[in-house]
Amino acid sequence: MSLWVDTDYGFDDLWALLLLRRYGATVEGISLVAGNSPLPQVIANALGAAQAYGFDAPLHAGAHRPLKREPETAQAILGERGMDSRGRFLPDVDGPQPPADAIEALADWLMQGGPREVLALGPLTNIALLVQAHPEAAARITRLVWMGGSNGPGNHSPLAEFNALCDPEAADVVARAGLPLDVIDLMICRQARFGAADMPQTDPLTADLLGGYLDIGLSRGRDGMAIYDPVAALALVRPEAFDFARQTLQVSVAADDTYGATTFTADAAGLTRLPTAPREDIARLCLDALRQEDAQ
Repeated sequence: MSLWVDTDYGFDDLWALLLLRRYGATVEGISLVAGNSPLPQVIANALGAAQAYGFDAPLHAGAHRPLKREPETAQAILGERGMDSRGRFLPDVDGPQPPADAIEALADWLMQGGPREVLALGPLTNIALLVQAHPEAAARITRLVWMGGSNGPGNHSPLAEFNALCDPEAADVVARAGLPLDVIDLMICRQARFGAADMPQTDPLTADLLGGYLDIGLSRGRDGMAIYDPVAALALVRPEAFDFARQTLQVSVAADDTYGATTFTADAAGLTRLPTAPREDIARLCLDALRQEDAQ
């Protein structure tokens, strides 16, 4: 499988990329977007992960801010680097920065032959800009899988999930674009949880970063942590692990407390699909993807 990944590069984004590699997917390009942290930190994380884990997909810098709203990050939860740790962090890399050509690079890739699948792991700003600037290229997406939205309560406001609330106008553009969209929402991700007893044996860097991610949940008095972006990656490479229902997606851009809320309506002809339930132990499948990963 060949695909493109659009990411704001926190730890669970890194985990998703490790899962894709474990399942044999070929990532042909990575576009970076501000979200979990500002774009310079997202770029630093991408460069550090490439060095530490041997990722060789070309990196392309994209949007540094949402389409309309003021930028908002998750650094208060995830730390200044956009990923916390129990010790080791990704290396700081001196060297050439990724070109600031994410939208053009993605459009060029989409215009090539063959299936064109895209995994979006952050705010949909880059994808919305693609739809607006290159609609003919966006129309060639054969499957867009997005970790975002919620078919229920939110996690960054009472009604909105973070990736949707980070840029609701972009999510609205994508929802209206008529793309084949699989939304891996907050509700399905919260069915994939892990605790201290579930930690896999892996290399020291991954263990420290995974521990820092788990500590987000533990610090809030929970017994574990939900898994987000890796579940979206799993849905891309193992769609048979989920039951899907066809929906119509609406995103609120109203200037009220619904801002960023996602509403799903059952629609047999809808181009959006939403997982209704996992068919397998998706937490185990995500954790297994980390076993024996060797950071350099």
